[in-house]
Amino acid sequence: MKKIVCLSDTHNCNQEITVPDGDILIHSGDAAINGTQFEIEAFLKWFSALPHKHKIFVAGNHDWLYETDNRLARILTENYGITYLQDSFVEIEGLKIYGSPWQPRFFDWAFNLDRGEQMAEKWKSIPHDIDILITHGPPHGILDEVPRKYWTENTGCEELMKRIEEISAFGRLKLHVFGHIHCGYGQTEKFGVKFVNAATCNEEYKPVQPPITVEIAADTVI
Repeated sequence: MKKIVCLSDTHNCNQEITVPDGDILIHSGDAAINGTQFEIEAFLKWFSALPHKHKIFVAGNHDWLYETDNRLARILTENYGITYLQDSFVEIEGLKIYGSPWQPRFFDWAFNLDRGEQMAEKWKSIPHDIDILITHGPPHGILDEVPRKYWTENTGCEELMKRIEEISAFGRLKLHVFGHIHCGYGQTEKFGVKFVNAATCNEEYKPVQPPITVEIAADTVI
């Protein structure tokens, strides 16, 4: 069994978070608030010091440095021994892991694209033969509910949900890790895939939602 530790949306609260041990540590974005180099380096220093053998990061809409100076951000991340995924994948101990930071347009933050065709084009790049998918935002209808005054809105990406349905038919995808919607924190299962909204901070940006650990059996690897 591989123990996957998931967290997201830590928003500069690094030292206040207790992270359990595991084989692979995944952070699905919004490490910062304003996404400055100072904030990103503070996060990378903390993240790299955690005892997990493998550490993976995917940027979120607050992690501006990864959009405004992607080259610098990548160099910094690599120097700290952390794997950064942006429309790319890595293979770790037999697990193929793909990560992407894009999300449906959300105010004027980083990694925004319009719903529909623009988002669909990005998700076409997700391979069908992956074991773990990491995105910053959720798929539509999965741990993405935001309460409004008179109703609850599903804010996840419709095109991402369609792509997950497509690739889940191949039977290899076992875990999708995301965050972004703080109040959607938790985990569920659909299509034989475990979905984890690992947002650490709540709506008040308090780090009260602990990291979520998921175990994947070795025999799930094809």
